[in-house]
Amino acid sequence: MHCLFEWNGIAHRADLTRPVDLSTVLVGNGGPNPSAWYVDSPKMTPVRGGGFVGAIDEGGSVNFRDILFNPHGHGTHTECLGHITPVIHPVDPLFRGTTAHFPCLATSVTPQRREEDLVVDVDSLEALPNGPWPPALVVRTLPNDDAKRTKAWSNTNPPYFTVAFMDKLVQQGVLHLLVDLPSVDREVDGGRLEAHHAFWQVPDNPRQGCSITELIYMPSSAPDGMYLLHLGVAPMDNDAAISRPVLYPLV
Repeated sequence: MHCLFEWNGIAHRADLTRPVDLSTVLVGNGGPNPSAWYVDSPKMTPVRGGGFVGAIDEGGSVNFRDILFNPHGHGTHTECLGHITPVIHPVDPLFRGTTAHFPCLATSVTPQRREEDLVVDVDSLEALPNGPWPPALVVRTLPNDDAKRTKAWSNTNPPYFTVAFMDKLVQQGVLHLLVDLPSVDREVDGGRLEAHHAFWQVPDNPRQGCSITELIYMPSSAPDGMYLLHLGVAPMDNDAAISRPVLYPLV
């Protein structure tokens, strides 16, 4: 099954039978779940009360569990500028009543050593086209391996993005950025979140319709280049929500 769409005056065809799922799986109770920001493992526990237990293996009639997780710390999630504003704007309106499909460019970058840090700077974008960029950009950091699907990122000082990198995305009209790191900013930066502020242009010129998706995993088998992105975001009244971004290759 193919999908025809037009972008930048050119017709494109995406193959919907070859999805590249970028999401990680939410696993509870100490299972192999990615994590960041010093949060405990997600919890999935049967509801109990009044003689009822929400677990068939304990004699219940159905499995009926409470789930406790943190969108920012427990896997693939999409966030909006409400992450860094006094008013917690929810991410849900960005994708409600409008398209969740976007032309998308995927690129691989190698973070560079800068003193004790690894950073992704604007020069890593030099290989991308000079012409218009699509509204979505996926950034895969190298080296890339399956361990990212379940990595515990806390206290590892992961790579992060410079303000110059973010400024370039704003100049090119990128609305939706997807990265395979726990944050676009340094793990410990004194609360400045400079890359977040640069991308969302907060507080001077807030970019209300833009999102950042973190903790994705793009398999090495998927090449860099153009795709059609479906950015599926859970309907939550929060600055961030778990999400399932899927790329479809062009044919």
